Amino acid sequence: MKELVEVIAKSLVDNPDEVKVTEKENDKEIVVELNVAPSDMGKVIGKQGRIAKAIRSVVKASASKGDKKVILEIQ
Repeated sequence: MKELVEVIAKSLVDNPDEVKVTEKENDKEIVVELNVAPSDMGKVIGKQGRIAKAIRSVVKASASKGDKKVILEIQ
């Protein structure tokens, strides 16, 4: 999951070197935290959150094979 989010985020931003993705896992869910440069925050979120919503949809679809819920946090 971490790699998927990282590839998507790096393709959207101007500073791909500053993209950091961390993954925390417990029994019921996986929390994926995406950190980008402040100047790239708008590119990752998009107008009215459309890009962020699309990234979350892709991640949830990818996680549907497993039995854990995936949460994407953009910071």
